[in-house]
Amino acid sequence: MRRVITFGTFDLFHVGHLRILERSKQKGDYLIVGISTDALNYSKKQKNPIYSQEERMDIINALKVVDEVFFEESLELKGEYIKKYNADVLVMGDDWAGRFDMFKELCEVVYLPRTPSVSTTEIIEIIKK
Repeated sequence: MRRVITFGTFDLFHVGHLRILERSKQKGDYLIVGISTDALNYSKKQKNPIYSQEERMDIINALKVVDEVFFEESLELKGEYIKKYNADVLVMGDDWAGRFDMFKELCEVVYLPRTPSVSTTEIIEIIKK
C-alpha cells in the first residue's frame, strides 16, 4: 500500500482544496492530511483562520478521499510526520515548489499545480467587497 501525506490549512474549504486532495489520493492508496493548527497558521500568515483547527479537521476528515487526519504543529516537523505516518509520497502545492526537496531521501516529493483562480485569500477579498 502506497501512503501519501499532504499538509494545509484548508480554511474556508473550496473546490481548489478538494482538487488537490483528490489528486494527492491518486498518487497512492491511503491519504494522510496534516491540518495546520491555529498557532502554526498564525506563525505563517500573522492571522488566524476563519474556522478553528477542530472545525477544519472535521471538514477534512468527512471527505471520502481522506483516510487519516492529524494536526500539524510545526513546519520543522514535516520530516518527523513523514516518518511517523510511514509516507511513501509527500504532496504539496506548486507554490511550495523546491521547498521540501530535502525530504526526497525519506519519500517521493511531488508538487501539484494549484487550481487556477481559486484561493481562500481571493474568496475573503470578494466577501469583503
